[in-house]
Amino acid sequence: MAQEAAAAEGAAGVPGAAWAEAVPLTALNYGARRRLGLFLNPRAAVAADWTALAERLGYEFLEIKRLEAEADPTARLLEDWPARCPGRATVGRLLALLRALERHDALADLAPRIEEDCKKYLERKRQEADRPLQVPAVDSSEPRTLETRGITTRDDPLGQTPELFDAFICYCYKDIEFVQEMIQELEQTEHKLKLCVFDRDVLPGACVWTITSELIEKRCRRMVVVISDDYLDSEECDFQTKFALSLSPGARLKRLIPVKCKHMKKKFPSILKFITVCDYTNQHTQKWFWIRLAKSLLLP
Repeated sequence: MAQEAAAAEGAAGVPGAAWAEAVPLTALNYGARRRLGLFLNPRAAVAADWTALAERLGYEFLEIKRLEAEADPTARLLEDWPARCPGRATVGRLLALLRALERHDALADLAPRIEEDCKKYLERKRQEADRPLQVPAVDSSEPRTLETRGITTRDDPLGQTPELFDAFICYCYKDIEFVQEMIQELEQTEHKLKLCVFDRDVLPGACVWTITSELIEKRCRRMVVVISDDYLDSEECDFQTKFALSLSPGARLKRLIPVKCKHMKKKFPSILKFITVCDYTNQHTQKWFWIRLAKSLLLP
């Protein structure tokens, strides 16, 4: 990380420098994304726009048509790309594509912003690398337990038979009453589904990000996202949703099921717009809500 930071300091604002390949696209802040949209959103015959960038990224015709409905399709494309291609969406790759599309006007204008965002990211990584490691145990003679063992109430502490679930429930604590109703409808009826509800099933004491990733990726077949205005303000829910989407780009594996539990004043999360939603707020279809959700979770 120290080498990366040093490289960043010597970049001198050169767009597409080699160090940018080590910086994920998520390092670009809102200002840089919005500015790029001012260049790419307008459709013009004389310059490559956001659709040309989408084609270079491998997006198909119907996917591009879906993005056309967005108010800022460039920003939506940059948000969708990391989930679609985990590990490959980097600042360096974006800069290379802009050069290939001959959008030198955008590169010249954005160079200072992009350089600043990348330097901040690399500096954070350098600081994290320089932090002293914590000793995993106070007494090294004590037996050690892996962090992903014994994380749920019914887990085997030795990790031989980890507890498995039909679905991980991603929710904000303010929506716990709806989650309790979900437990009654899906676990305590003929459906007999097994849900992973964090506040009920997960033991305290381990790193929340580590065990959440373990549960979503390896212990739960699917994930239900309980969406409300409070959900949009939760960092935990944001992490869980993006992590699940990275495991199933384009929702091809049907791993993630959005559930709208309340009427919302805020805008529905754009990252989930392309996935069919199970809407509890629609009174006309509410009587079919639980059976539809149960059938989705029971799919092989």
